[in-house]
Amino acid sequence: MRGLIGLILVTLAGFAHAAERNDIPSCYRYAQLEAERPADSGRELVIVIDQTVKVPLALKKSLWQHVIRYVQPGDRVVLYQFSALLQDNYLKRAFDGKLEALFTNQKARNNMGMESLKNLDSCLLKQKQYFDQGIGKLMATSFAAEGDNVAKSEIIDSLKHIATDLENDPAPEKSLVLVSDMLENSAFGSFYSNNQIRLLTPQQEIARVEKQGLIAAFHGAKIYVAGAGLIDTSAKNNYRSGKIMQQLEAFWRRYFIASDAELVSFGAPELTVEIK
Repeated sequence: MRGLIGLILVTLAGFAHAAERNDIPSCYRYAQLEAERPADSGRELVIVIDQTVKVPLALKKSLWQHVIRYVQPGDRVVLYQFSALLQDNYLKRAFDGKLEALFTNQKARNNMGMESLKNLDSCLLKQKQYFDQGIGKLMATSFAAEGDNVAKSEIIDSLKHIATDLENDPAPEKSLVLVSDMLENSAFGSFYSNNQIRLLTPQQEIARVEKQGLIAAFHGAKIYVAGAGLIDTSAKNNYRSGKIMQQLEAFWRRYFIASDAELVSFGAPELTVEIK
């Protein structure tokens, strides 16, 4: 058992890749009970972190708590990091793992050896614990550090690429947590003017996005935003008026509707609802 626990920790830190990627080692394989593995839950949680945003520690902890409360045995979890296209900052699928469902088939359990069942049950209990720790560490290192200053933010283009990438994931139920200030600043367009956040006209902005072919296809995913309008207290002109935030949210609601997604919550910056 110690060997498997070590393997889980190493995998969460280093992400060994197989033909069918799963960054969480299988407990059923470890217990030599692969034929008894139950079906997945059909749920997938996608975490998307904008690496250009400096997130306060309290908000980081809150987001991690949201994730570990939501994720249950049988779920798949994917974590993307994105930034401007620079040498060390670009779109990455940094984690992709499946937690295995618990073995609750009593009839099948009655026909199995006690040692195998003991190893399996113990492993499955620890699998979630080590996932919680590992995903927390990875999320913590995904946010911008205090000294990082990336002027550009490719949010819209990154979301389109992520949506395309997710089309290969078969989970019928997808929830996406997007951690970003939601302030586009790229060659496609900028939400800034004269070093200040400008007041958007959502309909015009959506028309511009559509014209550039940047509408995504999320196929009914539920979207939870955290960090919207997040202020870097060291920056000049860091005030976000209520009107600016209303128009920012209105734009993103239009964007996600056009992208076949449901914007469940627009956290500015705190995510105040539970992920479902």
